[in-house]
Amino acid sequence: MKFSIGGSLKLAFRPWVEGLENIPAQGPAILASNHLSFSDSFFLPAVLDRKVTFIAKAEYFTAPGIKGKLTAAFFKGVGQLPVDRSGARGAGEAAIKAGIEVIESGGLFGIYPEGTRSPDGRLYRGKPGGLARVALATGAPVIPVAMIDTEKIQPPGQVVPKLMRPGIRIGKPLDFSRYHGMEGDRFILRSVTDEVMYEIMKLSGQEYVDIYATAAKRQLADEAKRQSEAAKRAASGGRDEQQGTDEQQGTNEQQGRDKQQGTDKERGGA
Repeated sequence: MKFSIGGSLKLAFRPWVEGLENIPAQGPAILASNHLSFSDSFFLPAVLDRKVTFIAKAEYFTAPGIKGKLTAAFFKGVGQLPVDRSGARGAGEAAIKAGIEVIESGGLFGIYPEGTRSPDGRLYRGKPGGLARVALATGAPVIPVAMIDTEKIQPPGQVVPKLMRPGIRIGKPLDFSRYHGMEGDRFILRSVTDEVMYEIMKLSGQEYVDIYATAAKRQLADEAKRQSEAAKRAASGGRDEQQGTDEQQGTNEQQGRDKQQGTDKERGGA
C-alpha cells in the first residue's frame, strides 16, 4: 500500500528532491524534519525506497465505522505507528519508546523536533525530549530534512489540496555518538536539538524563531481573540452612539414641537 500511495502522490504532485544519497540503503537512522503541513508525513516516505515510520495519534487507528477502518488502513500503509498520547508525559515517553524500537529493528524513524506544525511557515525551537533522547540512547545518525512549500498545498481549513510541486532537501547525517548514554543530561539534549535545528534552518531557508511553536500558536490565538473582542466592542459602541444620536435628535424634535405649540398658544391668547 505504501508504494501505491507513494506512486499516486509522486504522479499528482511531482515533488522534487535533493540529497537522496544521504539516506542509507540499510541500517537505522533518524529523519528529523521541519513540519509545515499534515502531508509532510506522506511526501517524505513517498520519495524514499525505504519505509519511514512516524508516530501518530492512536485515535487515527481506533475510530469506529467504515471511515475509521479506511483511515487506519491508510495510516498503516504510509508507515504511521499508533502511540497513545493520553497525558503529556505519557505521550512523550511513548514516542521515545516507539522511536527506540524502530531504530533497534534497523529502520528509519521520522520525527518533527518542533513538536507540532508551524503556525506561520517559520521554523520554531526544537523540543529536546524525543529527538535527542532517541539519538543518544541508540547512537543512530540524525539526518536533517527540510520540507519546502508543503504548507501551500493544503493550508488549515482548505479541503481540496492545491496541485503544485513541493520540495524535499535531505542533509548529511549528523553523528552524536560522542554523547552516547548521556540522554539524562538536559544540557546535552538541548545542544543536540539546537544543532539539528540549525541544519534544518540552513536546508529550508526558513526564518528561525527561538520559542516553541505551541507557545506561538497560543499567542496567535490570544491575539485573534483580542481582535475579535475589540471588533465586537467597536461595533457595539457604534450602535450605542447611533442610538444616542437618534435619541438626542428625537428629544430636539420634541422640544421644537413643544416650543412651536407654546408659541401658537401665545398667539391664540393674544
